[in-house]
Amino acid sequence: MLTHLSIRDVVLIEKLDLGLAPGLTVLTGETGAGKSILLDSLGLALGERASGGLVRSGASQASVSAIFEIASDHPVFALLDEHGIVREDPTDPVVLRRIVTPDARSRAYICDQPVGVGLLRRVGAHLVEIQGQHEQMGLADQSTHLDLLDAFGIAPSLREKTAQTFRQWAAARSALKAARNDMEAAAREEEWLRQTVDDLERLAPQEGEEDALAATRVSLQRDERRGEAVAAALSELTPRDRRSSAPAAALRSASRALARLLPAPTETETLSDSHQTQAQDALDALGKAEEALAEAEMLLSRLAADTEGDPRLLEETEERLFALRAEARKHNVSVAELPGFLAELKRRLAALDSGNAELARLETALTEARLAYEDAARTLSAARKKAAEKLEKAVSAELRPVKLERARFIVSLLPLEPDHWNSQGMEQASFLIAANPGQSPGPLAKVASGGELSRLMLALKVVLAERSDVGTLVFDEVDSGVGGATASSIGDRLHKVAQDVQVLVVTHSPQVAARGDHHLRIAKRVRNDRTETLAEPLPHDARREEIARMLAGDIITDAARGAADSLLGHQIS
Repeated sequence: MLTHLSIRDVVLIEKLDLGLAPGLTVLTGETGAGKSILLDSLGLALGERASGGLVRSGASQASVSAIFEIASDHPVFALLDEHGIVREDPTDPVVLRRIVTPDARSRAYICDQPVGVGLLRRVGAHLVEIQGQHEQMGLADQSTHLDLLDAFGIAPSLREKTAQTFRQWAAARSALKAARNDMEAAAREEEWLRQTVDDLERLAPQEGEEDALAATRVSLQRDERRGEAVAAALSELTPRDRRSSAPAAALRSASRALARLLPAPTETETLSDSHQTQAQDALDALGKAEEALAEAEMLLSRLAADTEGDPRLLEETEERLFALRAEARKHNVSVAELPGFLAELKRRLAALDSGNAELARLETALTEARLAYEDAARTLSAARKKAAEKLEKAVSAELRPVKLERARFIVSLLPLEPDHWNSQGMEQASFLIAANPGQSPGPLAKVASGGELSRLMLALKVVLAERSDVGTLVFDEVDSGVGGATASSIGDRLHKVAQDVQVLVVTHSPQVAARGDHHLRIAKRVRNDRTETLAEPLPHDARREEIARMLAGDIITDAARGAADSLLGHQIS
């Protein structure tokens, strides 16, 4: 419900803070005192159209804040969550705020977070309904009528069954459409599909193959480089060019030449001892070098045998790797995606090959889903017809007490074309009224006058109040044009509705004012040569005087006070 309304610089209101309570709150005051300003201010906070003329003269802006305490399971929270409006504490109230400047620019806030006016209006519609002489919100909106009818007399399971079967029908329709699109696309590219599948199947890409081939290639290239290095070393030891002498041959030639310096055993001429020793040492070194060279050649030969590369395997590995990469580039995928790409193409081909059978299966499923929806929706329609009759009777019973005994209330259920069937069923509901005998029924907002419409809305709310999520109802002069017993009956019904929801009513009727649980008097005063509007909560004695004034006018008599006491002591019959 609405717990607080704070208004700053709106028309004649400079500063006004109202605390509001459950039950029926009546707002009274002389004509022109500013009661409509309060309703305009509330409408501003609820997202109604802003006007620069609402800004108090001399002020830079007007602002209105409305604070609501609502149950944690109220549907408004789903709407707030959908738009990312988060409260620091889930138990905090919901605060709607609107600021308007003299050039009619406005800013909207929900829980101190800036929002669009459209969202403010949607949230406000979940919290407050205003029924007034010139403006109707809520029940006059035909889009709400089907939900109200269902809330009045339809089991939730019937609605859920219809919604569930509609979702299944929609899913079956989407599946069939997708299958047809796939078939049409596959048929257009069948030749390409078959050729590509053949090429990829011959290539037979495997999961993880690129990484394995790349690793093998690196290993084979490393072996090849080792083999080339060993072969180069061996070629230096055993050159194939006849013009080049091998190191071993050079060592042997050097040994033979040096040996000639040493005397043969039969020769008498000898070298000096020192020369002979040096020559022998050199000859021994050459012998060792020749042995070391032979050992090196043997070791290199063994190494060459151990590191012998496989050029053919390397060539095959590179051919495979390059073929995979070329195919991947051709189809704009990675090598790793080739197996999945092939599987998808084969699926499309299979769909093409078995398409007729699959389409037939999906068409059967679609037909079954539609029949299931039609069965559920027709059951719902039958229940709605019965609920509509009950609602007509219940509302009609409330029309006489509010002086609409000649009016006829009708719940119209119009079948929808199959293309417009939806999760709510096969029909739309609208509340119609024939205000006078012989008059054709028409939409509420178009057929009834302002006063009639407000009273009709009251009759509807008496019947539907318990079934609405809206926690605050506002009636503006619902008693217009009536008096006496009718006004008293309207007061009783407002009080009855207020047992389920918070009700605010602007009234000129003492009979209605006397039924209030709380009473606010709206008045004007002049301060510092400026007129301002005030709202004053009235205790019991002040209520008595205000109701007596409403009965007698400016001169309040004891008889008027006695009549006021009688009204204030009245109990609902």
